[in-house]
Amino acid sequence: MQKFGGSSLADAAGILRAAERIAKTRTNGYRVVAVVSAMGDTTDDLCDLAAEVSPRPLPVDLDALLSIGELVSAALLAIALTDLGQVPRTFTGSAAGLVTDSIHGRAHITDVRPNRVRSSLANGEVPIVAGFQGRTQKRNRVTTLGRGGSDLTAVALAAALGAEICEIYTDVDGVYTADPRVVPAARKIDILSSEEMLELAASGSKVLHLRCVEYARRFGLPIHVRSSFVPVSGTLILPGLDRHPLQQPAREQAEVTAVSGVDSTSKITVAGIPDKPDSIARIFQVLSRSGADVQAIVQNTAGPDTRRSDVSLVVPAAQAAAALAMLGAEKGSIGFEGLHNDGEVGRVSISGLGMRSSPEIFCTFLKALSDADVDLDLFDISETSMGAVTHADRLADAERAVRRAFGMAPSDEGSVAGQAGDLRTVVRQP
Repeated sequence: MQKFGGSSLADAAGILRAAERIAKTRTNGYRVVAVVSAMGDTTDDLCDLAAEVSPRPLPVDLDALLSIGELVSAALLAIALTDLGQVPRTFTGSAAGLVTDSIHGRAHITDVRPNRVRSSLANGEVPIVAGFQGRTQKRNRVTTLGRGGSDLTAVALAAALGAEICEIYTDVDGVYTADPRVVPAARKIDILSSEEMLELAASGSKVLHLRCVEYARRFGLPIHVRSSFVPVSGTLILPGLDRHPLQQPAREQAEVTAVSGVDSTSKITVAGIPDKPDSIARIFQVLSRSGADVQAIVQNTAGPDTRRSDVSLVVPAAQAAAALAMLGAEKGSIGFEGLHNDGEVGRVSISGLGMRSSPEIFCTFLKALSDADVDLDLFDISETSMGAVTHADRLADAERAVRRAFGMAPSDEGSVAGQAGDLRTVVRQP
């Protein structure tokens, strides 16, 4: 399976590079299914055009419009492959067998029936599938899968077809310890577990979308993130690597893989929630309907003489408005007293293995932020991630301090790794 993103197909040269990559893979004896995104900024341009036509287009009509971009890429790639002596066959998401629910704009895959794609492979053809789209079970309506939808298409088809690996071709040559545009000395990571990649995606890394990594992990599918522009190996994302270590030291120790930060974050506080067993559950039911991805949660007692509590939630800034609107509409039924939104927050995090069981890493993380005079608001920890929420204008300072603490800073920033006692932390080398 080979998936080519919008930046890889931004122009005719990109289309030709993708065709040559597919033809070369075929020459090496492999069968290939290609999944394509829309060219460059096509999807954004179509959204802008729809907004000029109508301030509130129906989601079903918008999906029908946005699905066109991938069809253009598929047709152009087929033309290029034909000139290289290949026999391509193009498929819409529906024809490729991707069945979804009816949530237009952010549909979820409910089934994959790739019989036509499998037959095409058996006939010696190169199936080219338009990513980002599917169809509903009832009425066969076109749906789109939302951000990262083409990656999800590729992974879902690869899993259904029993592919050995899913190659994701993009404009970067792998996953890095930090954003290389911000940290020039960031190092490319050769191998990641899918659990680590899940945390990176949830913490703001845009190389792969969270849903794509979740799907690959569920079906045990390896992913190879590679560059469309240079023929080098990228980053392998292997499911279960934390349970079956590959080329790892045979000893128990925590491992920090990457530092990341995201400033497009909002903190929503639901104040004065009644002390009833189902109150918080009902809040999360509302958030689920709004489509908000809750990244951190903290509950505090509202006051010493009250049977109420406050809950603070961290969500992506783009989802805050919908979450606030739905919570506000349910204020009377839930019985909370008020809503507050702080859209000026950022979240700095580290990803790796053994985060929860390593007090040394916990102490180093907090000490680095304290030494940099970075105020913390919310803190969260899991086995593969540790994160803290702070003011957005201090996010860069927070990232810099944490990189230094774990030896991931450029040489001119120095390193304070090892200054916090006997810290047994491995930073994965390229």
